[in-house]
Amino acid sequence: MKRRLLFGILFAALAVNLLVGTQVFLRASQAAEADDPYSNLKLFTTVMERVRTEYVDGRKISYRELVHSALKGMLNTLDPHSEFMDAPKYQELKHDTSGEFGGVGIVVSMKNDYLTVVSPMEDTPGFKAGILSGDRIIKIENRATDKVSLPDAVKLLRGEPGTDVTLTILRPSNGQVKDYKLTRAAIKVDTVKDLGGHRDFPLAERRIGYVRMTQFGERTSEEFGDALKKLKEKGMKALVVDLRGNPGGLLDQAVEVCERFLPRGELVVTTEGREGKPKSEFRARGGEKFANLPVVVLVNGGSASASEIVSGCLQDSTARGLCRVIILGEQTFGKGSVQSILQLQDGSALRLTTAKYYTPSHKVIHERGITQDIVVPMSDEDEQNLYLKRAPGGLESLEPKERDRVMSARDVQLERAMDLLGGLSVYQGFKSDADPVGKKVSRVARTSEQP
Repeated sequence: MKRRLLFGILFAALAVNLLVGTQVFLRASQAAEADDPYSNLKLFTTVMERVRTEYVDGRKISYRELVHSALKGMLNTLDPHSEFMDAPKYQELKHDTSGEFGGVGIVVSMKNDYLTVVSPMEDTPGFKAGILSGDRIIKIENRATDKVSLPDAVKLLRGEPGTDVTLTILRPSNGQVKDYKLTRAAIKVDTVKDLGGHRDFPLAERRIGYVRMTQFGERTSEEFGDALKKLKEKGMKALVVDLRGNPGGLLDQAVEVCERFLPRGELVVTTEGREGKPKSEFRARGGEKFANLPVVVLVNGGSASASEIVSGCLQDSTARGLCRVIILGEQTFGKGSVQSILQLQDGSALRLTTAKYYTPSHKVIHERGITQDIVVPMSDEDEQNLYLKRAPGGLESLEPKERDRVMSARDVQLERAMDLLGGLSVYQGFKSDADPVGKKVSRVARTSEQP
């Protein structure tokens, strides 16, 4: 009896061990199969071939289209910032970051289902031809625009400098329809502007300067340096740097903007990739410094990526007494990942997330953002009104009642920044070397103010 019981227990133990071993083996086999490139590529090519040969409209699709669609789907599953770009889209990206493209120099938008001119840019073909804000583009190269999307319309308007494009314009004010034959030119888009959207950079009261960065393109640091030079020559005593709504851009430009406020050799940002890969550090280099200049950086939920690198770096550096910067506004977006552009042989490219950003104190930016020192909220309606108020041609595109409402809009965040800098500029302790700025700023940091 005891022997029979012993054999029963032994048999049960062996059965359990066999079952567990089988499950482990199956899981290992499934994992190996899931990570086997050859079997999965075979599945992919099999599906692609079945689609190509059996899909009802198979003659309308090509292998290139199928592969490109598959690549777009593959990259889209990784994260919101990785993507496959076909050749035309990759060219658009390069134009956006270079700050220069071929076109006619008019800003367009969809209004009441019409392709409408928001504003012509000064000294461009559209401006010189007499195209006005509010004009409706009803045809481009004799092609009606009523069924053309805004991105497609922009593509039709852009092109190589020196090439011609004909626009048919309806002017609602008088009902006249006229054809304009325009020769495309190299259009330069400034990424650093003053409060009026130009590059004059006047000083406000108490010699406070204002600089707005719309994105971080290839020339942003150079444009920012020119702006600082103009403001310094006019006797600037303090500065507002407006990064609200700035979606980011090029990492090297963010680093070069930061290093104007930091001593040589100080850490600006760190990037860290997947486990096992070395991290990269970016440090301030030489050049004219503005470390002692009182600065307020304006941020909001639209400030992302390179904007967060700048605000996070200057916030950390101020805490260490290296510069005099206060971050004011609202929590930033939280896009702290690095996208590398990998060009492919057919002119397309991958935008692939390869690392994440960390501030000098190793704070994580991604999905957290930068917490402002002083909270000054604004409603979505106020932000929209200010955008229309300052956008070239924005007021002209509105009805009289809407125009009056937008004209009365206040920028409470900028007003608070100006008040803060005005007070700090007359506060003798703020200028004292005996009392580090980090201690001064800490007394106003993390406070909440309502407009």
